[in-house]
Amino acid sequence: MAKGRIQKALSGFYYVDTGSEILRCRARGKFRKEGVSPLVGDMVEVRELGSSEGFVEAIAPRKNAFARPAVANIDQLVIIASQAIPKTEPYLIDRVAAIAALKGCQVVVCLNKCDLDSADDLYEIYAAAGFPILRVSAETGEGLEELRQQISGKLSAFTGNSGVGKSSILNALDPEYHIQVGEVSNALGRGRHTTRHVELYRLRGGAEVVDSPGFSSFDTEELNLELKHHLPETFLEFAPYLNDCRFVGCSHTKEKGCAVLEAVRAGKIPKSRHESYLRLYEELKPLKDWEIKEKK
Repeated sequence: MAKGRIQKALSGFYYVDTGSEILRCRARGKFRKEGVSPLVGDMVEVRELGSSEGFVEAIAPRKNAFARPAVANIDQLVIIASQAIPKTEPYLIDRVAAIAALKGCQVVVCLNKCDLDSADDLYEIYAAAGFPILRVSAETGEGLEELRQQISGKLSAFTGNSGVGKSSILNALDPEYHIQVGEVSNALGRGRHTTRHVELYRLRGGAEVVDSPGFSSFDTEELNLELKHHLPETFLEFAPYLNDCRFVGCSHTKEKGCAVLEAVRAGKIPKSRHESYLRLYEELKPLKDWEIKEKK
């Protein structure tokens, strides 16, 4: 038996780095019966078959797990965004950030293509919300050293809408990988998917980064009752005001005496962040506890 971390999942195979070699592994059938899938980032126990082949026998307990990107044990989620083509809608960032907060995963907002557009609006929103935020350019190298320091010694996942430059940033951080990058369609204002699978890269300087296909929206399975019950706490800048509302159980949507709404009106909470909160609130509203229990 050997232990290692899953570096890549592709076509039903899991590539496990044991420290001495990369084993191409199938997963035991018991995982399917248990409704569990090995994920990139998982620490696993493998049975070696020889010729660099093996079987994943056991998965160590996870600190967290995401459906998209399909990763586990992430220290921080680096959301790559842009105000050049393609432009990132703040709601996409906010939706991902809320799910990450629920899972105890730090979020870093990384604004790419700043040589084309400095993304002042996005910078102001997320700096005010309390997120670590960086401006970078994979093209010119601006901000890459700061990003390298931010990810050093951690397992990070890069995510963001297609075309914002996730793979380009990885190539700029460590050119030896030669990761395929795609062009952005000026007509559609969005990128073409070039990353087809989830893969973990070890960069110079001790950073581990997972690159993943771009998202247009987060998987609906992540929008669950737990998020519904804890949604206000997943918005960092709401924290100082949550206990000051007039009524217990305030939804922070339209109630009189709501401290969160007052903070929005006073400019202490960015309006776009509260708008994203309202959109998520409405998406989660139809979920009922009894419906979930009936499905089990």
